[in-house]
Amino acid sequence: MNITEQLFSLQDKKYREFHSRLMPNIDPERIIGIRIPELRKLAKELVNNGEAEAFIKNLPHYYYEENNLHAFIIEQIKDYDLLITELDRFLPFVDNWATCDSLRPKAFKNNSDRLITDAFRWMSSSQEYTVRFGIEVMMIYFLEDNFRKDYPERIAGIESDKYYINMMIAWYFATALAKQWDAVIPFIENSMLSPWINNKTIQKAAESFRITTEQKKYLKAFKRL
Repeated sequence: MNITEQLFSLQDKKYREFHSRLMPNIDPERIIGIRIPELRKLAKELVNNGEAEAFIKNLPHYYYEENNLHAFIIEQIKDYDLLITELDRFLPFVDNWATCDSLRPKAFKNNSDRLITDAFRWMSSSQEYTVRFGIEVMMIYFLEDNFRKDYPERIAGIESDKYYINMMIAWYFATALAKQWDAVIPFIENSMLSPWINNKTIQKAAESFRITTEQKKYLKAFKRL
């Protein structure tokens, strides 16, 4: 079987119906319906048998799951320089939040000094999901010991009319409130976010188990019209 045939052999039609509803911007005809663990397993098989390299050279892909498979292949790359090369080739073709948010390269963890520069570069992109990916990198890898106060300032400065960028900004700030409350609460107190992002941040923070009841009550006072 070729790779597309292998993908269809893993199809779960009920899952396809469910997952299609989560991505209204993707034509349902482009969704096969494959659960993430199955795709990750196939990605490892393709890497091990040598078929992965040819597959990731073939862009753009048609099926949503082909994009996910591509993501799960390149996230296994251990060499940071090669990983960034492949990410820069692939990210412009990402067209949905699920593929974007599933991409978690292992090599990021030990290369934070270099990753921060690439995250800034991705956030400056003209591509919607490249920007979203850059913000997500900041949220996952730069809200702990290597956090700096200018990082949320940079993210607050992103101006976009794209829903999936603004949603990720809100997600970033809600997570940042849980991890860096003192540094981040001024963005809410001083109305430094757009009204929509401000309110969505408060909503997501209120849904979090990592924010105290007192903090949630305090945040709700800053909802904007």
